Amino acid sequence: MNITIYDVAREANVSMATVSRVVNGNPNVKPATRKKVSEAIERLGYRPNAVARGLASKKTTTVGVIIPDISSIFYAELARGIEDIATMYKYNIILSNSDQNKDKELHLLNTMLGKQVDGIVFMGGNITEEHVKEFQRSPVPIVLAASFEESGVIPSVKIDFEQGAYDAVSALINKGHKNIAYVSGPMEDPINAQNKLDGYKRALEEANLPFKGDLVVEGDYTYDSGLEAFQKINELSSKVTAIFVGTDEMALGVIHGAQDQGLNIPNDIEVVGFDNTKLATMVRPQLTTVVQPMYDIGAVAMRLLTKYMNKEKVEDHIVVLPHRLEYRGTTK
Repeated sequence: MNITIYDVAREANVSMATVSRVVNGNPNVKPATRKKVSEAIERLGYRPNAVARGLASKKTTTVGVIIPDISSIFYAELARGIEDIATMYKYNIILSNSDQNKDKELHLLNTMLGKQVDGIVFMGGNITEEHVKEFQRSPVPIVLAASFEESGVIPSVKIDFEQGAYDAVSALINKGHKNIAYVSGPMEDPINAQNKLDGYKRALEEANLPFKGDLVVEGDYTYDSGLEAFQKINELSSKVTAIFVGTDEMALGVIHGAQDQGLNIPNDIEVVGFDNTKLATMVRPQLTTVVQPMYDIGAVAMRLLTKYMNKEKVEDHIVVLPHRLEYRGTTK
């Protein structure tokens, strides 16, 4: 049998309004009365109905989080940052996996809104005009995390992806490399096709090095695609001496592909990854990589969302967090 607020009021011999004040932490309750109500709640095993409270307050204290792959180390760090700040501000999380599929992303967005969430943190690779229209139609605030949205109209927290790629490739050029390959994630994702590729090209151009299209190999973010990318690079007539890889997981595939061919990392080929996930320190030699602070991005995105949900003043709706290059054993 479900215990209701009426049962608690009768047990404690107080009004339902008094029980409600105790449950919601209202300070205007005498200590003795609060103790009596709390004991009645404990005795009866009463659990407040979050749905009913949400209908009354027009808030559910629930936030929807849509990310591409819950099982990924990369996205797990982001989710942890979101969760920690949500807990701090007493919000619950509904976490959904979108598989970077546009139809599923839009379906999940509407499902979250149907569950009356107070706000949404969204992470996706290819933010289309259709996405933006749906975001703008949303009755609750939406914040993007570690995503690139070209118009800049949707609040977001990210790093400068173009500058990160530029810094990585420039570091390799400064070591004397002239044939530097780029193993990219899917080119349908603007972060790869625009930001990181533009950074790669800019670094080459500033060093007066030619851009060679055959040195750009597309992967799909996975370890296996990194292995395959190295095989393609290894078959090129141009002798590649350094490789910039768009994600750490693909970089591990590149490293192992090179080692399978008897090459030494970093003496024969230097490798730089991107993201600084835990994988970067699990490979040998450990991976030099661009640090994308995923935990911080998640935490700041959630804090930004709380500001919108609580109607606080927001000075910058686009937050760009700092990145850096972490040197380890895959570069000399």
